[in-house]
Amino acid sequence: IGAIALVIECVSALLIAYYVYRDPFIRGWRIVFLLPMLFMPSAVSYIWKLAFTDARVVSDLLIRLGLLSQDISFVSSVWLSRMTLIVADVWQWTPFVALVLLAGLTTVPGEVEEAARLETKSWWTVLLHVQLPFLMPGLVAVLILRTADTLKLFDMVFTLTRGGPGSSTELISLMIQRVGFRAFDQGVASAQAIILLIITIILAQFYIKAFYKEV
Repeated sequence: IGAIALVIECVSALLIAYYVYRDPFIRGWRIVFLLPMLFMPSAVSYIWKLAFTDARVVSDLLIRLGLLSQDISFVSSVWLSRMTLIVADVWQWTPFVALVLLAGLTTVPGEVEEAARLETKSWWTVLLHVQLPFLMPGLVAVLILRTADTLKLFDMVFTLTRGGPGSSTELISLMIQRVGFRAFDQGVASAQAIILLIITIILAQFYIKAFYKEV
C-alpha cells in the first residue's frame, strides 16, 4: 500500500510541480494545491470514511456516472479497502511532495535551462538531463519522510478499515498497537517498534546512497 501510494504521489507531484513552474497563472494559485495537507490526518480519515463508507458519496457518484449498478462496500473487499487507503493518502500528501519538487525546480539556473531548450524542443529531455539533478535532493528528502510516515501510519488505517477485511490492510503500526494494547504484550510491541525504527534508518540510508548526488 505504502509503496504504491508513494509512487503515485511522486509522479503526480512531479507533473503538478512542472506545470505550476511553467505556467505563471497556475503558479499564482499554488496555495490551492496545499489545502489538503493543512487538514489533520484524523480529519482526512473521517472525510474519506464519510465519502467511502458512511454516506457512500463515492459509490453514489459512480452509480450516477453509470459505472456501477448498485452500492458497493469499499471496506469489505481486499483490493477496494487498499485502494481507499491509497486514495486518501495520495490526496493528502501529493501537495507536500509537489511543493518540495517545485522548490527544487526554482533552483535550476535560468541560463542553463534556456540553453537546453534551445538545443531541444523535448520537455522530457530537459526534465531528465537538466532539471532532474536539481530535484534529486528534494526527492530524496521526500522519499525518506514519506517512507517513515507510511511505516508509522496508524490513524488513517484505524479509522477507515481497522486493518480489515481480515488483516489485509493491517500495517506495521496497527499490528504494534494490537500487540501492545489489546494483547497487552508491551515487551513484544516495544521490540517491534525498535525494529521498525531500524528498518526506517536502513531505508533512509539506501535512498541517500542510491539517489542523492551533489549538483
